[in-house]
Amino acid sequence: MGQKKDLTGSEKSKIVRYLAEGCSSLKIAKLLKRDHRTIKRFIQNSQQGRKKRVEKPRCKITAHELRKVKRAAAKMPLATSLAIFQSCNITGVPKSTRCAILRDMAKVRKAERRPPLNKTHKLKRQDWAKKYLKTDFSKVLWTDEMRASLDGPDGWARGWIGKGQRAPVRLRRQQGGGGVLVWAGIKDELVGPFRVEDGVKLNSQSYCQFLEDTFFKQWYRKKSASFKKNMIFMQDNAPSQASKYSTAWLARKGIKEEKLMTWPPCSPDLNPIENLWSIIKCEIYKEGKQYTSLNSVWEAVVAAARNVDGEQIKTLTEFMDGRLLSVLAKKGGYIGR
Repeated sequence: MGQKKDLTGSEKSKIVRYLAEGCSSLKIAKLLKRDHRTIKRFIQNSQQGRKKRVEKPRCKITAHELRKVKRAAAKMPLATSLAIFQSCNITGVPKSTRCAILRDMAKVRKAERRPPLNKTHKLKRQDWAKKYLKTDFSKVLWTDEMRASLDGPDGWARGWIGKGQRAPVRLRRQQGGGGVLVWAGIKDELVGPFRVEDGVKLNSQSYCQFLEDTFFKQWYRKKSASFKKNMIFMQDNAPSQASKYSTAWLARKGIKEEKLMTWPPCSPDLNPIENLWSIIKCEIYKEGKQYTSLNSVWEAVVAAARNVDGEQIKTLTEFMDGRLLSVLAKKGGYIGR
């Protein structure tokens, strides 16, 4: 009878079953063709049970050191617990204790993303705010594009999981698995969303052709002459949109001069449609959802957009006056969304 080092999971299950049937360790060893000592050792270890974990006393720091840590945490945003404690010359404190101490005075946060604004950008933002301060923003059609990937934004696949449950498996793909480019507009209603054809790179010509096939044919042409006369068209400063070709093409469509809103550089925080994209992304990627095809993520975008009612859109656009005042108050600085 050969002696083996470890019992398999199947053998352990059989041992438990044979013991329940009243078999002796010697008989079980013969049934499993294993060494009697191996069976006996397993039974003894099982009867002893697990040892209780002894909680070690937490390493304490003085009140003076605690104040130093608090000051360091304020001066070093996004620093690790080790870096903060090292800057205070506090050593020998384990990571669990460092994190427990910091948890009482700070939170783990991500850095906020902001457009790079230099002095020229800020001046142009102020000029834009002054120019449109008396504008009736109910006449403005706000437009923008969004890319919806199969995997969604990084860090969104987090949530509570019950004890004893395993975290679900999440696919890992390059560039978020690919995605679809979506264009939409908001006024007193949602225009679109419209999908940019897969593989098409938006330059001036393809952008104008896209507007012709979607925005103009499917929405704008159905509007009355008075509506077209009063509407102000807003687009950002993407090269395909701000080019001379696109500007001239829109002018031939009747969207020119005061009907085409000038837009300051690096200013996504001023466009209310960015908040619409946030609403749609929260819906399509809730609970860390991923998609397996471009069509499925597009269908999810359309479904989420249909759930956005007129009141939500009105809420997004009715506070533009406040955004302009915030730009002037911050001298062209970033105002958030």
